[in-house]
Amino acid sequence: MNPVTKGKSPLLVVISGPSGVGKDAVIAELRDTHPEMFFAVTVTTRSIRPNEVDGKDYLFITPDRFEQLLEQEEFLEHAEVYGRHYGVPKEPLRNALRDGRDAVVKVDVQGAATIRTLAPEAFLIFLTAPSLEELERRLRARKTESEKDMLIRIQTAHEEVAQSWWFDAVIVNETNALTQTVEAIVEVIHQQRANPSRSPLTL
Repeated sequence: MNPVTKGKSPLLVVISGPSGVGKDAVIAELRDTHPEMFFAVTVTTRSIRPNEVDGKDYLFITPDRFEQLLEQEEFLEHAEVYGRHYGVPKEPLRNALRDGRDAVVKVDVQGAATIRTLAPEAFLIFLTAPSLEELERRLRARKTESEKDMLIRIQTAHEEVAQSWWFDAVIVNETNALTQTVEAIVEVIHQQRANPSRSPLTL
């Protein structure tokens, strides 16, 4: 049996961390190496970026459609980040968990706090960089924001790193060490799966 799926019941795994830390790359590698897991696709009203694929990276929808889904209570969590709306649809997660698959959700720190309140049995992983200096370098290397927006993201990242203490696990995404980062995530998921004291998850 794959180490990720070993255990009594599936996990809702929340991967969070500051902008620029490498969450997308980690999720992509985890998806490639552990296809037995379910990966939630976040809905967003922001514009699609170069090389992103609608339905894979995000589900890109209009603000009106987002509001409709919100009124129907179809989001596990939702938030406004940098003027754009994001939400995690509930139903695909329920289906995956019923099938016995660990479900992975990628959200910002604000979203992780919401899930902690609504689904306290979820397993929250905080992904961080080796240093704040390295995190800023990664943010600037993306070249997707203006200098004004970049400064806001850097300040927000500093504030989010300071909140890592309330997560269930903190994993450092070392530079050029993606495989090791994913292996560390799989290991903590395996440990939590085997934890006899954890409570079953209900959504």
